[in-house]
Amino acid sequence: MKILIAVANYGTQNDRYLNQLLTDYRSLPHEVDVVVLTNVPKNLGPDVEVKVGLPSRNPKSLPFAHKQVFADRRNDYDLFIYSEDDTPVSNRNIRAFLASTEVLNEREIAGFLRTEVGHNGKEYFPDAFDSWHWEPTSVQQRGEYTFAFFNNEHAACYILTRAQLASVIQSGGFLEGPHQGKHQLLESAATDVYTQCGFTKLICISHIDDFLVPHLANKYLSLEGCEVRRQISALMAIGRDERPSDRLLETAAELPSLPWSKSYYEPAQRELLSLVPENTRSLLSVGCGWGAVEGQLVQNGVEVVAVPLDSVISTCAEARGVRTVSCDFKAAREELSNKRFDCILVLHVLHFLRDPLPILASYTELLSPGGSMIVGVPNFKYLKILWRSIQGWPGYRNLGSYDKTGVNVTTHRVVQGWLKSCGLTVDSTVNALPERLRFFQRMPDFAAPALAPKFIMRGRKHSSTTEHHLSDAFRRNRDSLTDMERREVFQ
Repeated sequence: MKILIAVANYGTQNDRYLNQLLTDYRSLPHEVDVVVLTNVPKNLGPDVEVKVGLPSRNPKSLPFAHKQVFADRRNDYDLFIYSEDDTPVSNRNIRAFLASTEVLNEREIAGFLRTEVGHNGKEYFPDAFDSWHWEPTSVQQRGEYTFAFFNNEHAACYILTRAQLASVIQSGGFLEGPHQGKHQLLESAATDVYTQCGFTKLICISHIDDFLVPHLANKYLSLEGCEVRRQISALMAIGRDERPSDRLLETAAELPSLPWSKSYYEPAQRELLSLVPENTRSLLSVGCGWGAVEGQLVQNGVEVVAVPLDSVISTCAEARGVRTVSCDFKAAREELSNKRFDCILVLHVLHFLRDPLPILASYTELLSPGGSMIVGVPNFKYLKILWRSIQGWPGYRNLGSYDKTGVNVTTHRVVQGWLKSCGLTVDSTVNALPERLRFFQRMPDFAAPALAPKFIMRGRKHSSTTEHHLSDAFRRNRDSLTDMERREVFQ
């Protein structure tokens, strides 16, 4: 088999990893040609071709240089491998790719996940963070193989057969100049095959270890391997029809890495935990991800029930002692109709709903007298969001139109109106400032929201509040509040 490997290598910082890659590639039992794409001249030996130059003035455009190399030589090789200079592709990966390609259809490509090793020897998955997650409904059984879709296509490498390369070139999306869209500039070069050329990257979860590639830099260490492997076990159970493939949110922003995207891995932040009343004995979390917040509350002796984001990430919360119910707002509400909670968390999901207020009102009915509702949302008056909206950045256009963006704008005024409509009295608001701006925490209330990408607001249910009063308040405020939401910031 004849293989062409292109490696992106900027500067000299990663040369020690590059040398390891070249050693590995030289040992492959195939006829291999290696092209190193760099911005500075290098002597890497007579068997390595070095191409110097950037596709554009932006240093981060370097990875895009491999595309023209592949296009120019598309008829000369059987297999084409792209990798960054710290992510080697092994012969085991190549064999697994070829075997799985035989059972995939012509618009599907077998892909890889990166792993890292921490100083503690633990395994980590650096590309599982924030809103990147497995799609529960994507599980597919193909012979002895089970595949699933992970919505972060970036793994700093990919493999294509000659036929696949011909198809991606023909699509017209492969040879486009340096750009960014769903992924940032560096990542787009390695993901355009999927995001712009009409192909789907599938991970073979039944043989997952064959589709892992090491990130030699080991610098992110974002999510422990045990958390990802729990999710893979859940996906395998879905494939065997032993677990539902449910998810809570049917709509989401087109670009997963936006400031209002829902994180599946929210940390147990001190500011949030401080809003949970000390006398809380039972708590409901609506929109629960991996369960760090909820798990901390369980450790504090609180009985926690969760409406999870989906039936895959819920396994992580369950491992922390959280009881989960249906991944559906209405079904979960019905399932919990006879329960009452001292506190309810609704974190960063309401803005994805076309009409959030009825859902919030229905869950407010599950509060015990004197209970607290804690709502976390993105702050659309955050200066960065406002500026990027004005500039027309991808994903920021048409904010204020749910039909065009899949999100409702949320501000302090909007959320306060929601809570009031549900018969709650707002007694606390926390502006979640980035770590680097924490010294602004004591700014005047009118100024802090401009610097906070998110905020948390707590409303308390009066002991004397009845279901009748609640429904009356909801009916009085619903129409005017919906109008206010639409006009608040962007229209």
